[in-house]
Amino acid sequence: MKAIVLEEYNKLVYRDVEDPQPAPGEVLIRVKACGICGSDVHGMDGSTGRRQPPIIMGHEASGVVAALGEGARGHGVGERVTFDSTIYCGTCEYCRSGRVNLCEARRVLGVSCPDYRTHGAFAEYVTVPARLLVPLPDGVDFVRAAMAEPLSVAYHAVRRTEAEGRACLVVGAGTIGMLAVLVLRALGAGRIIACDIDGRKRDFALAHGADGAVDSAEPDALARVLALTEGGEGVDAAFDAVGIEPTMNLCIEATRRGGDVVLVGNLAPRALFPLQSVVTRELRVLGSCASAGEYPECLRLIAEKRLDVMPLIGACAPLSEGDRWIQRVKRGELGKVVLIPEGAD
Repeated sequence: MKAIVLEEYNKLVYRDVEDPQPAPGEVLIRVKACGICGSDVHGMDGSTGRRQPPIIMGHEASGVVAALGEGARGHGVGERVTFDSTIYCGTCEYCRSGRVNLCEARRVLGVSCPDYRTHGAFAEYVTVPARLLVPLPDGVDFVRAAMAEPLSVAYHAVRRTEAEGRACLVVGAGTIGMLAVLVLRALGAGRIIACDIDGRKRDFALAHGADGAVDSAEPDALARVLALTEGGEGVDAAFDAVGIEPTMNLCIEATRRGGDVVLVGNLAPRALFPLQSVVTRELRVLGSCASAGEYPECLRLIAEKRLDVMPLIGACAPLSEGDRWIQRVKRGELGKVVLIPEGAD
């Protein structure tokens, strides 16, 4: 089959690789669409250390069941599916309680690190455990279905707190942050404020669900956010979709007493924490990692047209041109790009 292989950092090659074979309990998927994630871009240049060459990246995908491994049940050849990017064991304490994102043996599709190597979906075919498959509802095409993975990350983050009727702040209007805005609006949040240093992203957020937008790079960004809240007291819940010290602090300081701060992005491994602000205002600070079984709900939101992921997609491009499009995403020329294997449309 054809695949894009990260042969060394900053060197992606579209070439023939050995066809994958489903192991017992696995299924073979004919990939129809696979999105380029920011983590793939940072993995390509080696900045994260979680895409160690050689590796086939890609984890935001959808396709058709092509073959079943021994003992794989619950799905049939030809079925339209997407699949969780988190490969979980299904037997540990966390998996048994439904918190599969915290699985003790957690692996991620398309990731190679010191602990494991799992080839992903920038390819014509990929194998995944059958338990990860989620059937596509009628009316949800493969491109939209490929967005279920990042959408589920945003949905999981929003559901870490109560959103309905509450004033919310999203800092970072990239893919996950903008999807969080869409989810907040779909779930009935009150006033939604988006922050980003990029004016184009702020305009996009305002056009797709946000009630207000603030340049987070401005010295008075906090004052501007507070001015958009009732009585200037702050938001009820804030979501940091960036993950650096200034964005975390903005979320904390913009949240009213007794409110919630959800940390989603993690660009920086460490940050100085404003302990006194959190303690004296009794804020609840929550981490949010990946997703935990939210794919069906996300697909339902798409199928029922309660939110539209298509405006976030800057282009659909052939898998064979993946290197060029990943480089364009890295340069910030456009947002989400979905790669389509030849003959998959």
